[in-house]
Amino acid sequence: MRSTKGIIRICLTTNPAGFPDCSKDKSAITRSAPANGGAVQFGDLPRGAYVVAVIHDENGNSKLDTFAGIPKEGVGFSRNPRLMFGPPSFASASFAVDGAPVTQVIRMKYFL
Repeated sequence: MRSTKGIIRICLTTNPAGFPDCSKDKSAITRSAPANGGAVQFGDLPRGAYVVAVIHDENGNSKLDTFAGIPKEGVGFSRNPRLMFGPPSFASASFAVDGAPVTQVIRMKYFL
């Protein structure tokens, strides 16, 4: 079982260029929550295609730690796309917001 210590870092964006690293998208919405927490809400969002990227920042250093390009901490994405080499495409992780409430259950994946 993985540790529930640390912080969950969440990025919500509509910009493919800002995915999965929100630092490249000034309009991205970011949230942080305790790793042992529950749901995170974003409130009313304009219609559009969105993606969510999540990291389990176990050591609290505000970044995804890797070894040889492989995440050492947990990662997850909206729609839970299959992960091969690198992050999924924007299209494979995107979901529509059309005015009705939307729920995304994201499964974290740990590689090392």
